Amino acid sequence: MSPQNEPALVTPVIAAAAVAGGALLIDVRSAKGRNENGAIPGAVVVDRNDLDAEFGLDSPAKHSEVNSLDQPIVVVCGSIAGSAPVAEGLLQRGFANVVHVDGGFPAWKAAGLTVAEPVSPQS
Repeated sequence: MSPQNEPALVTPVIAAAAVAGGALLIDVRSAKGRNENGAIPGAVVVDRNDLDAEFGLDSPAKHSEVNSLDQPIVVVCGSIAGSAPVAEGLLQRGFANVVHVDGGFPAWKAAGLTVAEPVSPQS
């Protein structure tokens, strides 16, 4: 992952390899989406509407996993329509190595990557 003006769209397999290599995986789906469809173990749940607090390096509400502007970050949502604005927002805030997952969580799951089962399966 290299610095860029727009966040790269990567396959779930490339995203998982980045995470295995130390990238921070953030999940910006709603609690309902995670409960109904499953979650990715180890992903940090982020409120897409509170990026300044959750990613501001000087913010008291910053996630402890966030440690520098050059930290590799992988964003996953239910689709790229949800992850793209968050990934773009992180780039605008100075994070240099941000990508998002093509096809979102459904593609991650379809690729056979590790997921936690839904809390309340869809009926």
